[in-house]
Amino acid sequence: MGADQERHAETAAAPARTASILVVDDDAAVREILVELLVDSGHRVREAGGGAEALRLLADAPDVDLVISDVQMPEMSGFELADQIAARHDGIKVILISGYYVSRDAGWRVLRKPFRMHELEAAVQAELSG
Repeated sequence: MGADQERHAETAAAPARTASILVVDDDAAVREILVELLVDSGHRVREAGGGAEALRLLADAPDVDLVISDVQMPEMSGFELADQIAARHDGIKVILISGYYVSRDAGWRVLRKPFRMHELEAAVQAELSG
């Protein structure tokens, strides 16, 4: 392999960006799975059981790059949380997850449950790059 090909191979194989991620879901089992998948991908992960808790954590943790939140939660929906994040925390990206139909023009990236690990990581990388 020539020097140019080696450099191209190194560039193509560059590791994905890691991030500080907050996972928000009222279902502890779903939260646990998401946290495990994200940690396995090299991310630093915090978790919250709902929107109000997530907002408190964000106020105390300015280093969060991305929030991944369920849409259907009892006290505050994922959409409401995403709107609050946008209003209070400039630069934090949001991915919403839902087992229900969500309109494509929701304004946020939405992953439909169930999704695969590579789909989650692809969405995370797309948000971090955008």
